Amino acid sequence: MTTEENFVFIKSGKRITKIFFDDILLIKGLGNYVEIVTSKEKHIYYRSLKDLIDLLPDRFMRVHLSYIINLANVDYFEDQQVHLKGHKINVGGSYRECLTRALSTRLL
Repeated sequence: MTTEENFVFIKSGKRITKIFFDDILLIKGLGNYVEIVTSKEKHIYYRSLKDLIDLLPDRFMRVHLSYIINLANVDYFEDQQVHLKGHKINVGGSYRECLTRALSTRLL
C-alpha cells in the first residue's frame, strides 16, 4: 500500500475494491484478518492489525489492541471512549496518552 495516494485497493475474496482513506472510520482486528469499516460498508481483509498500522497514513492511530481509528473521522473523545459516526471505541490505557497528544495538537 502506498500512503501518498488518497486511496488503496484491497482484495476481499475474488473482488479488488478501491477504498478512500477519508471514508475509513475504523479498522477492527480479527486475528489474521481485519474488518475495515467505512462510511458506506464493511470489508474483511486478510492482514493483521499490526502489519496494517505501519502501512497507513499518519492520521490513522491504534487506540486499542483490536482497533485502529481514522483521526479525521473522530467526532469526540470522552470518558475513555472515542466516538466516530455512531461507533464507540474504548481507548486502551497504553494508548490513551498518545491519543490525547494527537488530539491536543489539533486544538484551537
